[in-house]
Amino acid sequence: GSLVVNYPFDDDEQGIAIYSKSPDDAVFQKLALAYSKENAKMYQGSPCKDMYPSEYFPHGITNGAHWYNVPGGMQDWNYLHTNCFEVTIELGCVKYPKAEELPKYWAQNRRSLLQFMKQV
Repeated sequence: GSLVVNYPFDDDEQGIAIYSKSPDDAVFQKLALAYSKENAKMYQGSPCKDMYPSEYFPHGITNGAHWYNVPGGMQDWNYLHTNCFEVTIELGCVKYPKAEELPKYWAQNRRSLLQFMKQV
């Protein structure tokens, strides 16, 4: 897990971790930023320092393929085949948080979710 908004493309022609710009890159960046700006920890860009000390996401967002290459991912497939503008929102460094921590996650992401929905 991590704390970041990831946007297409998740894959590139070379199959390596390199920025892979979609035709709607500016729109995807705007959507991703709309979410991350409302989550202070995400927006800072270095959420999982203990687990991934060198990982940094400027303003809490990343192009998927620039982070790591995912061939055949659902996010890219939906964009290319159904015109669905999908982003992947990673909500935390721990993949399976304890139930008692869920209210904290809600508090950290409620405003982000509302701002994201306003983008429609």
